[in-house]
Amino acid sequence: MFSKEKNFFGGHGIVGGQIGIGTGMAYAQKYREDDDVTLCFFGEAAVNQGIFHESLNMAQLWKIPCIYICENNRYGMGTSQARAMSTRNIAKKAESYGIANEFVDGMDVMAVRQATERAIERGRKESLPTLLEMRAYRFMGHSMSDPGKYRTPEEIKTFQTRDPIVLFRESLVEAGVISDEEFELIEKRAADKTADAVEFAENSPFPDESELFTGIYAD
Repeated sequence: MFSKEKNFFGGHGIVGGQIGIGTGMAYAQKYREDDDVTLCFFGEAAVNQGIFHESLNMAQLWKIPCIYICENNRYGMGTSQARAMSTRNIAKKAESYGIANEFVDGMDVMAVRQATERAIERGRKESLPTLLEMRAYRFMGHSMSDPGKYRTPEEIKTFQTRDPIVLFRESLVEAGVISDEEFELIEKRAADKTADAVEFAENSPFPDESELFTGIYAD
């Protein structure tokens, strides 16, 4: 997924590769002296890559408005964080570089929003980076080929009691912002839109073989 028009620069297959790219984009924003900030997302497994530490060091050294968001779901491809990382407090790693950091309950939608807003304000007003560690459990496997047998059903059920979508829905209903019926309509619209996209994809012809080389080289 990629959209230059919406400033969404997609995902990257190399673990941690987007961290360096995000750092460079934030540097460009500071160079242009605009009001933008960069939000760079990655999982906890990417923190063990060298580019994470190199990027944070440069971000603080050069004072760039990059918000590093670590989505810590406790497992990489299939290895628990406990078996792959000497310290589990990822947010604290930012202190090695003098970077503002914050632990966030990733299962709480509003907590995520508020922490992100604080980081954005810091980036815009002070041109400083932030590291946010958002702990949000992954209910499904890492991919379609991942049965997730490295954890117990009991563990998954424990975290499902704090499903962020369910909790947010309940809070909105309780506050009178939305009704159960309105929420069901939203879910139906989303399901219909997804079904239409799947049908379009399945009924579309395969691209021509020449498209294999599209976008490989700059014009």
